[in-house]
Amino acid sequence: MPRLSLSSVAGALLPSAILATVTVATASLVMAALPAHAQTLTQQNISVAQAMAVVEGAIESCGRDGDLVTVTVAVVDRAGQPRVMVAADNSNPHNLDLARRKAYTALTFRRTSLNWVARTADGTPRAGQRQMVDVIALGGGVPIMIGDDPIGAVGVSGAPGGQPADDACAMAGVEAIADQLR
Repeated sequence: MPRLSLSSVAGALLPSAILATVTVATASLVMAALPAHAQTLTQQNISVAQAMAVVEGAIESCGRDGDLVTVTVAVVDRAGQPRVMVAADNSNPHNLDLARRKAYTALTFRRTSLNWVARTADGTPRAGQRQMVDVIALGGGVPIMIGDDPIGAVGVSGAPGGQPADDACAMAGVEAIADQLR
């Protein structure tokens, strides 16, 4: 049986050790270079003041009966998180959730939820989108866009006249800040 000496073991390991050192050094160089190319993202988002103006625009347009607010309105930011939500004075328990989900749907697909309903009807290639969490196949959601970028969305529930009326109210809300969306 051959005898192993420390020098023969070191000689056999030396190529592996060199390879490991080169690999670590190369990885370190690559990692050090990454921050030089990384960029901070700057994304526009709807402000609370804008969200409140959207809510007020929707309510003023089609959601008042004297002193009563008659529509439920939700505005979500670019990440789909609620910014402002107002339940109608005479709302049903489900209206607030419906308004939020309509806004989320419009934001997610960058189109009105009424348009999305038609695009995802049974038998269409997009029908499976209706299975996503928090989307809802009801009209009344409108995205709030600056160019091609969504900064939020509004959803309305409970307008007299159903989903087309909800959609019109939501559009009126977005129109209230149209001059700020350029």
